[in-house]
Amino acid sequence: MTILLFGVTKDIVGSSTLSVPTTTFTGKKIPNTVKELKQFLGETYPELNKLSSLAVAVNNAYADDEQIINSYDEIALIPPVSGG
Repeated sequence: MTILLFGVTKDIVGSSTLSVPTTTFTGKKIPNTVKELKQFLGETYPELNKLSSLAVAVNNAYADDEQIINSYDEIALIPPVSGG
């Protein structure tokens, strides 16, 4: 599963994309929902937990925590933005 990263999430991870294993060879539960993905990423990159909000888009649409995700979905992490 490939995740597109923007803004501060890209800085935290150190890349503009992130691959999440879709098999259990890591011994960790495979994320099946947006909520599980956020938990997985928060364990792997604890700095993400410090963000005031973190939106997730699945296939170009904002997704709620209960949305099911698959390895072929286009997923993006959208950090909080400030504007003026």
